[in-house]
Amino acid sequence: MRRFPLFASLVALLCAAFFLVPLAATVNFSLRMRRGEISLDAYASVFRDDTFLSVLGFSALASLAAIALGALLVVPTAYWVRLRLPGLRPLTEFLSLMPLIIPPVVLVFGYVRIYGTASVLPLTMSEAGTNLLLVIGYTVLSLPYMYRAVDNGMAAIDIATLTEAAESLGASRLRTIATVIFPNVRSAIMSGAFLTFSISLGEFVITSLLNRPAFGPYLVQMGQDYAYQPAALAIMAFAFTWACMALMDFFATRKPGQGLLPFLRRKSP
Repeated sequence: MRRFPLFASLVALLCAAFFLVPLAATVNFSLRMRRGEISLDAYASVFRDDTFLSVLGFSALASLAAIALGALLVVPTAYWVRLRLPGLRPLTEFLSLMPLIIPPVVLVFGYVRIYGTASVLPLTMSEAGTNLLLVIGYTVLSLPYMYRAVDNGMAAIDIATLTEAAESLGASRLRTIATVIFPNVRSAIMSGAFLTFSISLGEFVITSLLNRPAFGPYLVQMGQDYAYQPAALAIMAFAFTWACMALMDFFATRKPGQGLLPFLRRKSP
């Protein structure tokens, strides 16, 4: 008979407790706004604030834009390096890790310096340009995770054979990437998208220094002014992030032509 993995189970329980105990404590604290009672007053107070939904929507849109931009940059790059330039893989891996070395505050000050008032391209002088810089900043911060996920996905498929098969059928290189490579690394892209969304939603340094109405600075400001509402905001951000991840995973695993409505019709009696 196989022995029960006691040590592995203990390590798993300790890791789970490391994440779940602070989460449970935060949930408990967020329900204690009314002295001596459990209530949802903190959550109701957050929803009564008109700023909450606007900053949450802004952060979600910026995060999704960063996911799209990251996928458009990383997938063709990883594909071309693996297919034609394997000798450059160490260099691309090193460059993809640079955002882990350079602090975000240095990155955003570089953006302001390059794209400020004295620049040829003064992006910080307009709201749309500043939003673009924010999305680029989110993309750069998530680049190590997106590139690693996509590169591992590329390693799991034979991109050379797929490319030769597509080209033998008359597909151009761009069409090969769009219709053959992207679908085959879709799960890897989604893994990178999950991490990108989590990082972007709560990012504070770049967002605050660019003065954007996003969720990170709003959460910090609420923490300075209130006690229970920030705990409620943290729990709602956690739930919102996981809900968005579940939706992205659902639509990523659906076959072409299978949207949400056919799924609901099939599930309904």
